[in-house]
Amino acid sequence: MAHPIKHFNTITKHRHKVIAHCAKAGILWQGLRHDLSKYSPTEFIPGARFYQGTRSPNERERELYGASRAWMHHKGRNRHHYEYWNDYNPKTKSIENVEMPVKYVIEMFCDRVAASKTYNGKAYTDADPYTYYLRIKGKSRMHPNTEALLCKLLEMLRDEGEDKTFAYIRSLKK
Repeated sequence: MAHPIKHFNTITKHRHKVIAHCAKAGILWQGLRHDLSKYSPTEFIPGARFYQGTRSPNERERELYGASRAWMHHKGRNRHHYEYWNDYNPKTKSIENVEMPVKYVIEMFCDRVAASKTYNGKAYTDADPYTYYLRIKGKSRMHPNTEALLCKLLEMLRDEGEDKTFAYIRSLKK
């Protein structure tokens, strides 16, 4: 059963949290443009169809079909996903991770914090985004410099809280 209203409410709530975090990080314009593709039919219809409320609908679509077309559309249009930053290296003749610009790593951090808050609700702790990140840590899925910065920000959030982490992030942009 599709849940278009619940899905709309979830993605809008998440997006508003990202906007607030991006404002704290000093990248408000990126926050305002964040995840607009989720409202496109290519992403919204599967999102409503596979909506569960406790995790990304893309995960359910993958379980059923082995891949998520909505995710493939999303990651190809949103630079805050490390999967966007893979390219063919003509020297090695293979697909390799490309270092993300810092502003997109910051947006990725804001996205992960907002997603954890959205899906965990009142049970959210500042350790949740780091715990989620541990699923991929060290698996060569992103450029080492990108991963090091993301890890540093998530550990700082976990250990020192939002205020110190966002203060640090704002200092990166100078």
